[in-house]
Amino acid sequence: MIGPEDVGGVHVKYLYHCRRQLWLYARGVRPEHLNASVQLGEAVHETSYTRSSPVDLGAAKLDHLDGAAWVHEIKSSSKPSKADEAQAMHYCYRLRVVGVAAQGAILHYPKTRRTKRLPYTAQAAEQARADIAVVLDVVSASASPPLLTRPACRGCSYIDYCWNE
Repeated sequence: MIGPEDVGGVHVKYLYHCRRQLWLYARGVRPEHLNASVQLGEAVHETSYTRSSPVDLGAAKLDHLDGAAWVHEIKSSSKPSKADEAQAMHYCYRLRVVGVAAQGAILHYPKTRRTKRLPYTAQAAEQARADIAVVLDVVSASASPPLLTRPACRGCSYIDYCWNE
């Protein structure tokens, strides 16, 4: 299974979105490429802020780090979610671990032309550490977490896998 250093931003995002999705993802179930919402998100990402370059930290791959050490993440949704914020703070945490003094994150929502600035605080660092521990607990479970209610699964790339009856 995975160790703390293997926990990436997608793991944290799925932790906040759906623990079953996280559990399946950690086991290599990856239907994302078949999902129209995911394809739209990739298109938004590829056509927005094209002058920035991604940063690869191994398990964590963030969209861009500016010269002032702010993480920039491009999101295809129209408004911030707790999952977006937790993922961005995870990237700040990972940067700090490798010696880059990340100041925080700026979430970009091209569909609505909005941004959200999140400073990286001691509380955010503590939450990022706690998130890693919970991710490890979820993915190490022998059985998958329960399904969410079906309406909560709308737009999820795992819907056919989870609700195939």
